[in-house]
Amino acid sequence: QVQLVESGGGLVQPGGSLRLSCAASGSIFSSYAMGWYRQAPGKQRELVASITSGGTTNYADSVKGRFTISSDNAKNTVYLQMTSLKPEDTAVYYCRRTQLGKMYWGRGTQVTVSS
Repeated sequence: QVQLVESGGGLVQPGGSLRLSCAASGSIFSSYAMGWYRQAPGKQRELVASITSGGTTNYADSVKGRFTISSDNAKNTVYLQMTSLKPEDTAVYYCRRTQLGKMYWGRGTQVTVSS
């Protein structure tokens, strides 16, 4: 079993920055894929960014050039650096880990972009 804990969310003004963290614990396997997803009220959950254990990254068009996903394998932690935040980035952000064909989700962290 794998546990994921997100942190770093909060309230930020438009144009501001936040860094989210997702720490994994439990039965960690060295080959994995991790992604950050978000879900705004009344909307479906969507992929924001993903990274593989090999370092391959992928971003939603809406966040390209503003968000950066990275990983620290020694700490089993994945980060999402968010800059130039917009009100439409407001959502609950979840991390997901996929390894050995199984998916695990964190409980999410709220990001609110508002003046």
